[in-house]
Amino acid sequence: MITTTVSAAAPLLPEPDDARRALLRELTGADYVAARPTWLDRAAQSVWDWIEGIRFGGVDGAPAAGLLVALIVLVGVVVVVFVVYGRPRLDRRSASSGSVFGVDDERDADTLRRAARAAAARGDHATAIAEAFRGLTRALVDRGLIETSPGTTANGVGARASAVFPEHERASRAAARAFDEVRYLGRTGSEDDYRAVAELDRILSSEQPPARSAGRDTVRADA
Repeated sequence: MITTTVSAAAPLLPEPDDARRALLRELTGADYVAARPTWLDRAAQSVWDWIEGIRFGGVDGAPAAGLLVALIVLVGVVVVVFVVYGRPRLDRRSASSGSVFGVDDERDADTLRRAARAAAARGDHATAIAEAFRGLTRALVDRGLIETSPGTTANGVGARASAVFPEHERASRAAARAFDEVRYLGRTGSEDDYRAVAELDRILSSEQPPARSAGRDTVRADA
């Protein structure tokens, strides 16, 4: 006679209380704790969810988020440039828009002529030409022969001086061209160019306008 012993099978499912305790031990383990998102992770996700919900016109979702991120980056770059390099300054030549005088240049003719001679003496012919032409212009203004405004250009002065002194038209226009070349085209000029402008200034200062021009109204040099 064969006797068979059957052992009781272990329960396949734990009791509810045992299951809860096992799950609690598992979830409070170091691996699960380390894998939990931090407050920073949750904040970043909230911000990104907000960005993805932004809508630009007919664009929303990820494309709109990309546009916003690009805009933020651009603003950041501008702020960094301002912090590192400061506010950009306009070049005085560009700011003057081709005018003979700057907005704050109130020097008289003699002061400008002395500045021109000093520049010529040190070999700075570009400055010498520019200052000599300004001196010539200021002298014509002081005599009431032409008028200037903040936008008056060298070509305007040359044209008006030619109208007052027609016999010196070629020299007047050449002097205006020399001013523009050294002031706005970056030319270095030459001693001959400076002497030509200074000589024209000397001649015009010593002459009276012809009778046919003397009676005309003051000419405005705002071209």
